[in-house]
Amino acid sequence: MSFTVLIPARLASTRLPNKPLADIGGVPMIVRVAQRIRQSPDMVGTVRVVVVADHARIITACQAYGIEALLTRDDHPSGSDRLAEACQLLNLADDEIVVNVQGDEPLIDPGLVNEVAKLLTERPEASMSTAAHALDDLADFMNPNVVKVVLDARGLALYFSRAPIPMGRDRPNALPHPAPLRHIGIYGYRVGFLRQFPQLTQAPVEITESLEQLRALWHGHRIAVHLATQAPGPGVDTPEDLERVRQLFRT
Repeated sequence: MSFTVLIPARLASTRLPNKPLADIGGVPMIVRVAQRIRQSPDMVGTVRVVVVADHARIITACQAYGIEALLTRDDHPSGSDRLAEACQLLNLADDEIVVNVQGDEPLIDPGLVNEVAKLLTERPEASMSTAAHALDDLADFMNPNVVKVVLDARGLALYFSRAPIPMGRDRPNALPHPAPLRHIGIYGYRVGFLRQFPQLTQAPVEITESLEQLRALWHGHRIAVHLATQAPGPGVDTPEDLERVRQLFRT
């Protein structure tokens, strides 16, 4: 199985300026993400890893470490628009698969990336794939910043929400059984669908929830979901997150 990993990187960040270039153990964070995927034995020789950036400083930082990087427009309204442009610039065929790994996940499990790509090859009815894991903490279940997903019998997503779903009628303040699922923000796409996706009309529920994947469901596309056995490593959104990750790299 061969596929392409695209790592979008924007220099601007309201909570953490110049986030892709943040230093982690002497190496820019965006480089850490690409290196982690490239160093996995499962990925050698079969996976192309490309950083998709909006600024020349990110390109220069990646090239200094031998990481392939592609400069895209700096006015894309969404990450999917940036990925679609990257597919065009890389001349990827419609039947190829790409996996979108966020550039602020320096502790991403390469095995998870591989499973998300593999799932899409196994589910021809799906236009996208993603991942989730079981939630065991009530605070996370109730937290609107933690996205939940509900699946059908075939492991396809029925709905994603910031609300606590599914909620027990008789125990609204307790974790339901079986355990609810927390969505992990990694996506596999068929390139043909990814080219089409930015042109689809925004869904009302997408705007309400501020969850772009709901657009695909609203237009009738299916999203296959890989069930991971554990939560992913911490991402980096704030200066506090960055310091926690730096500490992990020091140990």
